[in-house]
Amino acid sequence: MIRIYGIAERLNPIKAELSDVINDSMVQALEFPANKRAHRFFPMAEEDYYAPAGRTDAYVVIEINLMSGRSEQARKNLIKTLFTNIEKRVGITPVDVEIMIFESPPCNFGFRGLTGDEAQLNYRIDV
Repeated sequence: MIRIYGIAERLNPIKAELSDVINDSMVQALEFPANKRAHRFFPMAEEDYYAPAGRTDAYVVIEINLMSGRSEQARKNLIKTLFTNIEKRVGITPVDVEIMIFESPPCNFGFRGLTGDEAQLNYRIDV
């Protein structure tokens, strides 16, 4: 599951393209299946969205929840891939993108009536 936060007036017009960029980056960097997209957008009122100094109103926060098992290099590659692809395809510079990856053991995930460690996945986690 991926959560994306931003100022509504800036985030809403780019949601579809940003979702495509994030999904393509996940496929490229982590070998995710292309149909694995689970994105949730949180467009916020400007008065409710405080950003660090030096950011513009394009500032976006991306939180990625993954089952643990990916190498440090794979996670770093995902972050760098996202920075590059978001700037190239959506026009948001890396200074306005914040990415956090949160990992939990597969047993802490539940989907399709199973826990993550019980599910037969059609992709690898140990990349």
